[in-house]
Amino acid sequence: MEKLIASKTVSVNEEGYLTNFAQWNQDIGNELAAEANISMTARHWEVIAYLQSEFKKDIPLSIRKIGKSGVVDIKEFYQLFPTAPLKTSSKIAGIPKPVSCI
Repeated sequence: MEKLIASKTVSVNEEGYLTNFAQWNQDIGNELAAEANISMTARHWEVIAYLQSEFKKDIPLSIRKIGKSGVVDIKEFYQLFPTAPLKTSSKIAGIPKPVSCI
């Protein structure tokens, strides 16, 4: 299915996750963050960049892996993305919902 995000038509699944990472840009990320009531800061974008780099390497993401990444600890991850941090940050990053998320 398709959805208009940041004046761009993108392909999404039934949960609203982008199905084609190539369609993602920072404007789309900002709009998805706004939908989740998150005001993006430079720190948020550092975490998003990390998630995207791991996705491009086909490395599965989990809360534990992110906590051990050296990029962000689990406490700060929950502060940055308070509601379902891995699901929310993955959606903003334009990557599929991690398998570890229900």
